[in-house]
Amino acid sequence: MQAATQQGVLSSQFFLDDKRLVGGVDGKPNGASRTAFLTACTAAETLGKERLATNPRNADALLALSVIAGMRADYASLIDKRLFESLKRIRESEGYATRLLAVKPDAADAYLALGAGNYIIGNLPAHKRFFLWFTGIQGDREAGMNQLKTAATRGDYLRPFAKILLALAALREGQPGLARTQLEELAAEFPQNPLFARELAIQRNSTPRGATR
Repeated sequence: MQAATQQGVLSSQFFLDDKRLVGGVDGKPNGASRTAFLTACTAAETLGKERLATNPRNADALLALSVIAGMRADYASLIDKRLFESLKRIRESEGYATRLLAVKPDAADAYLALGAGNYIIGNLPAHKRFFLWFTGIQGDREAGMNQLKTAATRGDYLRPFAKILLALAALREGQPGLARTQLEELAAEFPQNPLFARELAIQRNSTPRGATR
């Protein structure tokens, strides 16, 4: 979450801008940071797959691999600006998440990958979604919101990340009340986090008290 915060990705200013959300972060990636990130992902993937080779029902390995594929998807889309590589990684992340739920049905963290994938793909421009439909890739914004709510409510490790994504998605969907609730809870739980405090202040200044949408 720290890297995304530094780039301003997990902010309403970025997330509500269709051009930036689809087009990614301005500028070229830092070479050293890119290498370090990909090296760490590869090392973690290797460990996760080694665990699965020993036990295909290893819930911890499935969760880790889902998270890694999700981070690779974000990087491919937002930093490298390689949409189809990102979609490939999203599907990979969803695959591990689905396997995790089959092994451990109460693993609510798995719904972060499913919800993010559904919502992000559902927000692509119509012509891109039409093309993806022929390849069997479809998104569902409503389903994505519901899955993010599950992760934000019952998740263990990924609950804070799910809550900030849910808040930003709620703003896109015209549900400021839901967004404000998530931000209030995050700011109360993590009072030293400047992102949560800043986004909550923005919503308090722009959302009439009592709004419930």
